Amino acid sequence: MKANRMEAFSDGVLAIIITIMVLEFKVPEGHDWYALIELGPKILSYIFSFVYIGIYWNNHHHLLHMVRTMNGRLMWLNLLLLFWLSLVPFTTAWMGESHFAATPTALYGIVLLLAALSYWLLQRAIINQHSNDSSFVLAMGKDLKGKLSPLLYLLAVLTAYVSPWISGFFFVLVALIWFLPDKRIEHALRSH
Repeated sequence: MKANRMEAFSDGVLAIIITIMVLEFKVPEGHDWYALIELGPKILSYIFSFVYIGIYWNNHHHLLHMVRTMNGRLMWLNLLLLFWLSLVPFTTAWMGESHFAATPTALYGIVLLLAALSYWLLQRAIINQHSNDSSFVLAMGKDLKGKLSPLLYLLAVLTAYVSPWISGFFFVLVALIWFLPDKRIEHALRSH
């Protein structure tokens, strides 16, 4: 299988995840602006998750451009990533419904932490596949974002029981770190 097939499958799964999230919105009972304001926590949790899924889609797209040949390990690691991302709609809905209560917010962070670890595993497997390309391995070796993100997610999980605002700060911080696609990949692609 070529990498573009895995990318197309992943794109479809991510599109379905976003669709499921938006379908969680129920039409408000009221007919004024206040009815929408009451949906504030749900809308905010949806925005968080939409941005995160978009970040994963963008960076995943860049990452898969590095794959020369597919193998079973890459396919399973990709499925592991998609598994954790497929739980985002559930945790998004629970977090929004609960108005960012501690346990739903912590679970949201756990799912994002496991997705980040899965992405890191997929990235490492792709790097290992390129072990004979020293310039690529060298370019990919400095992964500050990939090392920092799980730590920030862990802090978000732990602080969910202190304050949802502190936890939310860590979620926003990780999103800001990853908002722009990984420049290392773009640089490595240009050099080949």
